[in-house]
Parts: sequence; C-alpha cells; structure tokens
Amino acid sequence: MSFMIGVLCAYKSGEIILQAAALTVLVTGSLTLCTFWAAKRGHDFSFLGPFLLCALLVLVAFGIIRILFPLGRLGSLLAGCASALVFSGFLIYDTDNLIKRFDYDEYLLAASALYSDIINLFLAFLSILDGE
Repeated sequence: MSFMIGVLCAYKSGEIILQAAALTVLVTGSLTLCTFWAAKRGHDFSFLGPFLLCALLVLVAFGIIRILFPLGRLGSLLAGCASALVFSGFLIYDTDNLIKRFDYDEYLLAASALYSDIINLFLAFLSILDGE
C-alpha cells in the first residue's frame, strides 16, 4: 500500500500533498483525542460497525459507477467527501476497539486497522484537494 501511495504522490503537486498530510494529521489527532475522551467518560462506539460497513459498500458501488460513467470533478469531490466521512467514522470505531476490545496480543491487528484508516483518510483528502 505504501508503494502505491508513493507512486500516486509522485504525480501530484507537492503543495497538495503537504495540505492533505497536514489535514490528515489534524483530523486523526483530533478524532483520536475525542475518542479517548469519550471512552474515558463511558461512551461506546461499537454501534457504528454496521453503519460503516453499509457506507463502505455504498462507496464501492459509487466507485464502480464512476468507472462506468465518469462524473467529472463533481463526482470526484462527492466521492472524496463521502470517503473522508466514512473513514473518519472507521477511525473512531477502530480507536474505540483498540481501547476496549483488543487484547495486548492483538496489537498487529489494531495497528493495521488504524493504518488503513489513516491512509484511506489521506487518499480522500488528496482526492478532495486535487479534484482528479
């Protein structure tokens, strides 16, 4: 996945990559802090799982529609915004799982889930800012 990101970034403007990275760090940090704060106060985000799965399936279907019928800049912007929302939700859900449900021996699974959320969030912001 990192190789794919590197190749993708080689064709993008450095300014857009830096903006997307800064936005990703800001959103990831704030959502993580809010999730830890909410977990400390007793809130549970496990109810998000089915909704996020359905939203991800809708995103995949929209991606297939975009392949068959190109929608231009508006379609790219809609897909980027929707995927940023979905993967922000996944970041909250996986952080909550990390806090409450994963054992100490399952750190690889938790780290890979958070890594994929952050990378997909970065790609969503890159899609929003670049428009292609």
